Amino acid sequence: MNKSLLQILKDKSLVSEEEIKDIRKIIKEKEGNNGELLVNKNIITETQLLEALSVLYDIPFHQELPLDHINNDFTKKVSIQFLKQYVMVPLTDNRKVVDGPVSIIAINGLVSLQAIDDLVRILDINVYKIVLSTKDSITSAINISYDIGRDSAQQLVQDMKENGSITISGLEDTADLLDDTGDAPIIKLVNHIISQSIKARASDIHIEPYQNNFKVRYRVDGILYGLLSPPMGIQPALISRIKVMAKMNIAEKRLPQDGRFEVRIGGQNIDVRVSTIPSSFGERLVLRLLNKSGSLLRLSEIGLSSERLVLLKNLVRSPNGIILVTGPTGSGKTTTLYAILSSINIPDVNIITIEDPIEYQIKGISQMQVNPKINLTFARGLRSIVRQDPDVILIGEIRDRETAEIAVHSALTGHLVFSTLHTNDSASAITRLVDIGIEPFLISSSVIAVVAQRLIRILCSYCKEATKPDYIALDELGVIPDKFKEGKIYKAKGCKKCFNTGYKSRMAIFEIMVLNSHLKSLILKTYDSYIIKNEALNQNMITLRQDGIQKVLEGITTIEEVLRITQQ
Repeated sequence: MNKSLLQILKDKSLVSEEEIKDIRKIIKEKEGNNGELLVNKNIITETQLLEALSVLYDIPFHQELPLDHINNDFTKKVSIQFLKQYVMVPLTDNRKVVDGPVSIIAINGLVSLQAIDDLVRILDINVYKIVLSTKDSITSAINISYDIGRDSAQQLVQDMKENGSITISGLEDTADLLDDTGDAPIIKLVNHIISQSIKARASDIHIEPYQNNFKVRYRVDGILYGLLSPPMGIQPALISRIKVMAKMNIAEKRLPQDGRFEVRIGGQNIDVRVSTIPSSFGERLVLRLLNKSGSLLRLSEIGLSSERLVLLKNLVRSPNGIILVTGPTGSGKTTTLYAILSSINIPDVNIITIEDPIEYQIKGISQMQVNPKINLTFARGLRSIVRQDPDVILIGEIRDRETAEIAVHSALTGHLVFSTLHTNDSASAITRLVDIGIEPFLISSSVIAVVAQRLIRILCSYCKEATKPDYIALDELGVIPDKFKEGKIYKAKGCKKCFNTGYKSRMAIFEIMVLNSHLKSLILKTYDSYIIKNEALNQNMITLRQDGIQKVLEGITTIEEVLRITQQ
């Protein structure tokens, strides 16, 4: 390693005199890029190395690259694989010189001079300057450039209308959509739909056929938005392409089918689950997008207030019993359960789950996938799990009497059981269990708490505006207007950051009903959800709507959003 670089690191107080001796020893033992060696050994960070190289070679260092005004003309001449291999990207400077605009080539450390020369020659660049930047910034610039550089959806549709022959070809699992070089317009269109949906943080893509056309829509933060309305003639090719990717039978159009595939886009691993059903005007497809690159939320990050967080932490540390999480499909029940399991996942606790499907792999937890094709149901799998000496059991969903009975029996024999139910509120879970066929005395003996939840959209922090409360809306909420005099109320506006929706991301609101002695005695007498809820309210239970109102007072969401989510 050049001695001056070591001196720069020392001058910046990044390494000590003793560490320099260790560094020299590492360099003698290892071959390769010395700077990368130091970063890989966690002696210095990537940013610290680039700052030192900036001083050594007199090259500017940019932590972030200017991505707002990308000139993506180069995407037509240079392959994305070439730029990713050498971790460099060309950008255009707004300043002008005699020979034309100045091109900036951002590199990550010491790139091969031959690679830079090749890039300059291919793009016919006259004047350029080199800057240093982090690998993440350069990769983001590359991905954004090629994403923007792709043909627009409408242009791709037009190409297919003009081109009579449409080819369908396969895509290997975990292929990077930005690297896919398929020339067929239908391949480009499917890749564009999926990549744009992922970019918009969509959870689902809907492909819906109608009499004269079909719609492509995506669901962002729980709301469906239109993405594209192509002519009907493109429908068979689009659906066949997706079915090929999901390894489904493209000839079978009369029966529902399920499939899945994985893709990568910009370093994100996306699990795509495909469901088809026949309809009057052709097959209807829904693609569920699951970003497997995202980290699991901790219990403190799911939206609970400090008091209710303490309450839930105490509940999940119970030695036995059943804790149910209720809510409609897509209300975040699985995310909450995974956060709970992560909080109690310690070496001396044996946790086993049975799920349909397994959405995230959790280290240290045994997870079983339901498989109806071989008769591996929740009930059958659960009977085997209880013989595996578990301390904690997670049942993906209680769907039938047999599963519910095994869950109750497990709780009564010393296990802590978590599961989900599809009910509107916490009190309705009791009614649902009785309806399934569980005796009230077994419910009062085994269930220790029911957590109901919904997902509300969070206001975009860039464009939200303070406003006066709508008294008609407050009246619908059943709230006294004086309560809103102290706190600020915000409304959704919309900007580029939030795709003009006014909201960005979601969080949960909760209703936690703890079955104390009063409620257990009541359940033995009646399982009317209305009476049970009133008793829970007398025991100071905070409802979903009350939790939502608190989020409004904290400036997190809007009154309209709480009304939309908690309408009875």
